[in-house]
Amino acid sequence: MIHIFLCIFHLSSAAMTSRCIPRGNFDLPVFMTSGDFTIGGIFPLHYRVELPPTDYMKKPLTAMCRGFDPMAFHWALTMGLAVEEINNRKDLLPEHTLAYRIFDSCATPVMAQKAVLAALNGQDVVQSFMCSGASPLLGLIGESGSSQSIVVSRTLEPFRIPMISYFSTCSCLSDRKQFPTFFRVVPSDDYQVKAIAQLLKRFDWTWIGVVTEDHDYGRFALQGLKREIENTKICLAYHEMIPKDYTQERVLKILKVMKESTAKVVVVFSGEGEFYPFLTEFVAQNITGIQWIASEAWVTASMLAETYSFLDGTIGFAIRQGHVPGLQDYIRTVTPERYPSIPQVQELWEALYGCSPSTSTLSSHLPSCTGKEILRKEYSAYMNTSSPRVTYNVYKAVYAFAHSLHNLIECRNGHGPFENLSCANLNNVFPWQLQHYLQEISFSISGEEVNFDIKGDAIPSYDLINWQRSASGDMQFIKVGLYDGAQHSGKELVIEKQAIAWSNQQTKVPVSVCSNGCTPGYRKAVRHGQSLCCFDCVPCDIGKISNQTDSVDCLSCPEDYWSNVNRTECIQKVIEFLSHDAMGMTLTVIAVAGAFLTITVLGIFLYNKGTPIVRVNNSELSFFILVSLTFCFLCALIFIGEPTSWSCMLRHTAFSITFSLCISCILGKTLVVLAAFTATRPGNNIMKWLGPTQQRIIIFCCTLVQVLICTVWLVVSPPFPYRNTKYQQSKIILDCSVGSDLAFWCVLGYIGLLACVCFFLAFLARKLPGNFNEAKYITFSMIIFCTVWLAFVPAYVSSPGKFTTAVEIFAILASSFGLLFCLFAPKCYIILVKPEKNTKQHLIGKVTK
Repeated sequence: MIHIFLCIFHLSSAAMTSRCIPRGNFDLPVFMTSGDFTIGGIFPLHYRVELPPTDYMKKPLTAMCRGFDPMAFHWALTMGLAVEEINNRKDLLPEHTLAYRIFDSCATPVMAQKAVLAALNGQDVVQSFMCSGASPLLGLIGESGSSQSIVVSRTLEPFRIPMISYFSTCSCLSDRKQFPTFFRVVPSDDYQVKAIAQLLKRFDWTWIGVVTEDHDYGRFALQGLKREIENTKICLAYHEMIPKDYTQERVLKILKVMKESTAKVVVVFSGEGEFYPFLTEFVAQNITGIQWIASEAWVTASMLAETYSFLDGTIGFAIRQGHVPGLQDYIRTVTPERYPSIPQVQELWEALYGCSPSTSTLSSHLPSCTGKEILRKEYSAYMNTSSPRVTYNVYKAVYAFAHSLHNLIECRNGHGPFENLSCANLNNVFPWQLQHYLQEISFSISGEEVNFDIKGDAIPSYDLINWQRSASGDMQFIKVGLYDGAQHSGKELVIEKQAIAWSNQQTKVPVSVCSNGCTPGYRKAVRHGQSLCCFDCVPCDIGKISNQTDSVDCLSCPEDYWSNVNRTECIQKVIEFLSHDAMGMTLTVIAVAGAFLTITVLGIFLYNKGTPIVRVNNSELSFFILVSLTFCFLCALIFIGEPTSWSCMLRHTAFSITFSLCISCILGKTLVVLAAFTATRPGNNIMKWLGPTQQRIIIFCCTLVQVLICTVWLVVSPPFPYRNTKYQQSKIILDCSVGSDLAFWCVLGYIGLLACVCFFLAFLARKLPGNFNEAKYITFSMIIFCTVWLAFVPAYVSSPGKFTTAVEIFAILASSFGLLFCLFAPKCYIILVKPEKNTKQHLIGKVTK
């Protein structure tokens, strides 16, 4: 129940008077002194509260504070030391003294509000000045927990009383609209989460768990951390909250999540008091392999370090340490003998030495003692003043108020900051006047410059602390780096990696990832319904690469490039064409051999041109056929080599014209053969229409048709070099595009038409009398010719790459050899082997056996 003091006004016959009546009990300060200016202090001297049972029938009993915290008492004593030190100085607050009153918040918001109300009302509640005039309290130092500070600041705000927190880091307290009188000498969590996010990035910890306390500190820290890692590769595996009302069942559920998760790095935003019982259950569950990241609230908690050995290797950011002179000697003076009436001193003695002092008024089951006992090891941190951090913040906060008051006192009328350039009345100083000077304060202490920004925050600076176990077995807090928020972006965090000792005595940096990184050549494929940090590594598709680890997508290679086997780089595509390789050279040799063989036959025929076997059926046609066949063999050579514009146009036109010429000559010879045997019939005078001149005209006209087709082809849509990248994506196939498919097939169709006509006529004359009927050989030659080119069509269409050209060359050579052997082999055989048959009588079948 919150105790509120109401000002009740009573009217009398003389005048209106006022008096303050307390509504319930209130606590007296733990420590207090008197002086000219009073500041308050609120510290969590106990870390938990026992709420009394209530039946709502009668007024509940007062909540009881339990669990004495020696370190918080240490902080409270620091405030007393700083005030005494300032009062003894001649250069700070001369002729004036500071007074203080210190209260216990029991680390809970409700008790913190009770404490601040007690501080506001002063020592004598009945005679309190709260109902009129300035507040007896000019400022307040507190609190450690952010939730408590929120309550205290909101309670002080109507009275415009400034407060300086020594350990409340919640970023929410930087909101000047909600907390206009709040200041702090500890950095905001906005900077702590930035430091932690940079720490996670530095060690490539992308899969983390987060455990927070169920207070504003934990909630706002989590929000800040999520904001910092939002556009990074870091993901939250889980977030669990230590319940405000501690229950074993809820904690076991949290530990089950931690045990089953693959996240090995756990960030904890919690106070020491909330985290201690959680770790007790953690030990019982035998969870191993966790790398703890501590927030500044527990990173230097000696009690945790001494109690839980598995926390070695913990790393986290601690607030900056400083020097508090004379602190150890001062705290040694706080004994039950000197303060017999203060229960907290008795509790301190019981906690430190495990015995109850003889002067104690508390009921205790501990043995009594004299006050000369040896300090217990687990509480040795209470006496350790070598590297104070929170203690140093309390020290700075007191000096901030002292310097502000000093500047207020030094003000001269006519040069003041208030209305009409006035100064504060030293006999009635208002807290809001002190706040004005507090906002503008700047002083140096222990080599550090202390001031506040527009939000009331101090300059952010942290030490990176690593928990390391010494040879003697004691846990030590070793500084292994620092974070300076005043540095440029990216340079704030400095880490001495070689000085860090990791958890579980590991020598390497712990790994905490949901999925191992994808090597070059692979890309990430996010698992459906899971975090972005959980993915599978999928090989890049053919023609795509990834040359970095953890690539989100694969890059397509340029058109003339292709991916290598590992898909890590683009290499230039193989350019393929029918070159003078093994295949090309073979075809070249065959073509040259065919041409040479044809010329040899031509030479034999020229040498024996007067013999009957040569003169039969017009020797001139035979010579034309042999010359055209020579060109047919040689035109195959144009198809070998890198295609160019001229070679593409020449290869198809030369091939079509030479073959048309050859087939036209054969057609002419077939007509002559057919006419010669038909002319032997009485009354038939057909041979006069097939003389040499007419034969030449037939050959010329048939060839001219093909020439005209080729001319139109070259003019309208000529063949051209073509880079085929689609048929086989890993290669660039250099070939000749025919340009016009219609023209190409017209050329082949016309040659086929001539061959078919020739075949038909030769077939009719195949059974005509005579020992050497050339029609039979023409028939065979046309069968071979047509067979070759009919087989060529499907082979040409289906052959890949350079084999397309090779098939066309093969068809040219095969058909040429077919014509050569069918038409001239029998004649050469008679000329060279059977010269006795090379007579007119033998050829016409009139030889006498």
